[in-house]
Amino acid sequence: MELEPMDDFEHELQAAFARRPAPMDLKRKVMQRVCERAGQSHHRMVWFERLAASLVLAGVVGAVVWRNAQERRRGEEAKQQVFTALRIANHALEQMNVQLQERDLK
Repeated sequence: MELEPMDDFEHELQAAFARRPAPMDLKRKVMQRVCERAGQSHHRMVWFERLAASLVLAGVVGAVVWRNAQERRRGEEAKQQVFTALRIANHALEQMNVQLQERDLK
């Protein structure tokens, strides 16, 4: 009687390992899954490309804005220096006029 369980086990193994033809639509199903996964990875790739392009664009815009602000600050500093130079020149001219008037009065 002990041989029968082994025989049953062997029959199960033989049935499990028996060569059977593949279903007719197996190739179609496999190819469909491959295409779906390729489409999903394509969508991911497009998403990452858009994200990378957005980050690069944000960096460029940030650099341009920073550069413009820096140039504006430099321009303001130059403007203040010109006004200071004009005030000094105006003060010197006023002193010269006072000296010339004092000289003319003598």
